[in-house]
Amino acid sequence: MRVGELGFWHRSTGGPPRPRPPLDESIRADVAIVGAGFTGLWTAYYLKRADPSLNVVILESEFAGYGASGRNGGWVMGFCEGSPKRYAKRGGRAGVFALQQELIGTVDEIGAVVEREHIEADFHKGGGLSVAVNPAQEGRLRSRVERARREWGLGEADLYLLDRRELETRIRVAGGRCASYTPHMARVNPGKLVNGLADLVESLGVSIHESTRVGEIRPHEAIAERGTVSAEWVVRATEGYTASLRGQGRELVALNSSMIVTEPLTEAAWEEIGWNGYETVGDNANVYIYSQRTADGRIAIGGRGVPYRFGSQPDFGAKTADVTVKSLKAKLDSLFPAATRAGVDHAWSGVLGVPRDWCVSVDADPATGLARAGGYTGQGVAAANLAARILRDLLLGRKTELTGLPWVGHRPPRWEVEPLRFAAIHSIHALYGQADRIEAHTGRPSLLARTVDSVSGRH
Repeated sequence: MRVGELGFWHRSTGGPPRPRPPLDESIRADVAIVGAGFTGLWTAYYLKRADPSLNVVILESEFAGYGASGRNGGWVMGFCEGSPKRYAKRGGRAGVFALQQELIGTVDEIGAVVEREHIEADFHKGGGLSVAVNPAQEGRLRSRVERARREWGLGEADLYLLDRRELETRIRVAGGRCASYTPHMARVNPGKLVNGLADLVESLGVSIHESTRVGEIRPHEAIAERGTVSAEWVVRATEGYTASLRGQGRELVALNSSMIVTEPLTEAAWEEIGWNGYETVGDNANVYIYSQRTADGRIAIGGRGVPYRFGSQPDFGAKTADVTVKSLKAKLDSLFPAATRAGVDHAWSGVLGVPRDWCVSVDADPATGLARAGGYTGQGVAAANLAARILRDLLLGRKTELTGLPWVGHRPPRWEVEPLRFAAIHSIHALYGQADRIEAHTGRPSLLARTVDSVSGRH
């Protein structure tokens, strides 16, 4: 088993991309983007498509896609985290519904760009399944579907329930009682997508400087180790790395998530499991998992490992903890017994950026030239694309339907100082685990989980 810091997605592309030169002098640009993940790359792409004359520079501390964009579960989902009630404070109920429809359309937008720009990224829109494997999960799932329809304005065709028999026609999950299904999700190889985007924006004339660590963002300036980029606009697209910027240690916390991928399964195993629609698959536990069937016949599955490191330090060591690997493999085997004999081929970890209120925010201030987008809470493969199109319009001074969405101008409260933050996050993670154990025993959704949801700010 390979236990490396980059993970399977980058290995499937042949390893890290060719190194790009670092910034070694001070320069000027129209737009300086800090971070070469999905937010930064999509923003550069849409800006250059809108105005090819723009001088756009991206600064990246490692290499393009090194962070969450190249490590995630590969879910392109037309939904986002965050409380509709909080979003409604800025955009009203109509604004929440408009946001939901834009997210749904974003799945097809990414698919269209991938096809139009000839990016080989294993993109497949097979929809998404959320499976309940015990009575407590079933109760929570049914409540979530009802609440999503009511609060986000989803129609019956957007999200609906499958009974056990209907679920088994798609995929056979051990203990599966029912599931929700949405057509508004796709599977992708995120390593291939982020590498393809980086090459694409370079072909459009964007300069990407790798191995360039930015320590501070000031009005109209991105200050790196060996040079400063002065620009009309400076875009913060750092997500889980935001705490590394001077003065921004409490803006977003870096929550850790880990993944494993199996060796390719046998044809007999796939015949037993099904999964011929290549849907994304998650469960309804409080400490949940996310998974996909890869294009080359593996199962990739992820979930929380060590949830948080003191001071929002990214957990990118060379080795994912053995206990995390064993936990994910045990979860995989419990859901898909036919995959038990498949060995774990690779394990890796990454971080996601989480705001205190779990709500995405996008902003651009013409007075300072400072812009930002992020806080996707692990759902950024699609959300970053929508955020980038919003940034494009804001930076170009356009007033559009996108700039009226409730993400725009939202400013989440700051996180607590350490060590309170460290203690709280680890306690919340432990309580969610306890809630799952209670639910498995009682068969009822846990009051503890609902209480923790409220305290954590998720709802």
